[in-house]
Amino acid sequence: MKYSAIPTAQSIVQHCQAKNISNIVISPGSRNAPLTIAFAENPFFNCYSIVDERCAAFFALGLAQQLQVPVVVLCTSGSALLNYYPAVAEAYFSNIPLVVISADRPIYKLGIGDGQTINQQNVFKNHIGYSANLKQDVSHATEKVLHYKPEWIIDENVSEVQQKVQSYNDVELNHAFEIAINLNQPVHINAPFEEPLYNTLTENIITPRIDAIKVGEVTQPNIEYHKNIWNIAVRKMILVGVSTPCTVKDYILEHLANDPSVLVLTETTSNIHHPNFFNSIDSLIAPIEMHDNKIEQFNQLQPDVLVTFGGLIVSKKVKAFLRKYKPEHHWHIGGQQANDTFFCLEEHIKVSVNTFFDKMYADSIVLKSDYFEKWNQVKQKFEQKRDLYLKEIPFSDFLAFSAILKSVPNEYMLQLANSSTIRYTQLFNFNTTLKVFCNRGTSGIDGSTSTAIGASIGNNSPTLFITGDLSFFYDSNALWNNYIKSNFRIIVINNNGGGIFRILPGKENSDVFETYFETRHTLTAEHLCSMYGLGYRKAKSTQELQDELSYFFKESARPQLLEITTPALKNDKILIDYFRFIS
Repeated sequence: MKYSAIPTAQSIVQHCQAKNISNIVISPGSRNAPLTIAFAENPFFNCYSIVDERCAAFFALGLAQQLQVPVVVLCTSGSALLNYYPAVAEAYFSNIPLVVISADRPIYKLGIGDGQTINQQNVFKNHIGYSANLKQDVSHATEKVLHYKPEWIIDENVSEVQQKVQSYNDVELNHAFEIAINLNQPVHINAPFEEPLYNTLTENIITPRIDAIKVGEVTQPNIEYHKNIWNIAVRKMILVGVSTPCTVKDYILEHLANDPSVLVLTETTSNIHHPNFFNSIDSLIAPIEMHDNKIEQFNQLQPDVLVTFGGLIVSKKVKAFLRKYKPEHHWHIGGQQANDTFFCLEEHIKVSVNTFFDKMYADSIVLKSDYFEKWNQVKQKFEQKRDLYLKEIPFSDFLAFSAILKSVPNEYMLQLANSSTIRYTQLFNFNTTLKVFCNRGTSGIDGSTSTAIGASIGNNSPTLFITGDLSFFYDSNALWNNYIKSNFRIIVINNNGGGIFRILPGKENSDVFETYFETRHTLTAEHLCSMYGLGYRKAKSTQELQDELSYFFKESARPQLLEITTPALKNDKILIDYFRFIS
């Protein structure tokens, strides 16, 4: 086994191994060679080579999303690091422990016009859990250091300075990894390396100080106050955002589902299910907006108590509703942070969801309330009308999503792109054995394909990724790797542009709208599939889609992509008319 001759590189690798961080996503480069060699030569690590840095970072993010442990993404110096930023921001807002390690130029070469040199220290300062700016080894290139920066060594010999450098770096590394592991936050480790970069040794020459991860004491808050309010509130709304599967215990779900004073609103990304839960929030709220007596109905829907848990909320309609018809009490349960999404957050209660509801239902008082029953009747009506509507409409995005979600086999992981994909998926019931994920931290269309591919590596289930055309083409370099499994499936809804913009207010049918908002195009995925070795199928009608879906999920020797072409000029009207139809 080979080890880098550079002390800081040795230290970083030993820290990763000691912290059991074994997955390393590497983008090729020269300045990061000391770490690339050390990681790749060590059988403890699983190394992945992804050329495009933006794709590499999202690939690593998807892997960390599934494994729920830190994953390293490693790059060379210069603009390579900046390409990580979209994934870093997503990790920051989604609480995913992405560990960014960047190789940097020697400090004396910064600001002198050297190639591949930017100001890398603290480059992610607004979207990072911690930035560890390591100091440069001095024993590795003493003559160069003394020549360019003689003031570095004053009244001390080289070995003493190197010991101080190593001690400082160990403190920084320990702190960075502790934040990644304990707080599920992305961290950035910036390491300046001097040439020569490729020299290796047969054994490590340093033993870094590696601290055990400290587990902070958890103090249980007194929630008797909350229980007293819970026990008298006849309208309690539970709103669940992005959550990992199996977050809430089954008996808690049963308590909530059978409480007449509780409405549980879930989203596609909530990963909790019960027949009594409301999983199509927009279908509940949008029809009310169209009624003459909407104020009266919204007043009846307005909760006394709002309890939220999980991550960010997709539905714009529920946000608008709760911002206008505020609950008297809003509590967010669990997690490291709580967002005041509805401008009425009273308290962030830092206990687990199961602990909180255990307390609420211990010796609970059974209340008389028609809150659930009234709105459950509304839900049943719009579900019936939705089925009728699907029989009346022509081939479209709406019809395609309905057919796709009915066809996905049990136990698949479902990865979703943003924009129209996640919003259409929110409108339908689907197989409750599916585990659903989407990059909702920043809600960007970039990196969705890369995330899905990385996630598939960290999950034994077969994966279906559903995406729109712009998101797919935007991240087409995601297919440029050797790690796509044969049971990976991609469905591209191609409506020849950003069709979601057609439902926004102020839309006009003009050259400006089509060029700069909708971004009309005539691209297809066929040639990309040929280049990257994916099986390609297409559908342009209801019958063709049914035929393709009938065998799309069967075993195959290579990954498969199904491109569904829908009518760009009809989709927006069909979606808007749906909400009118069910009102």
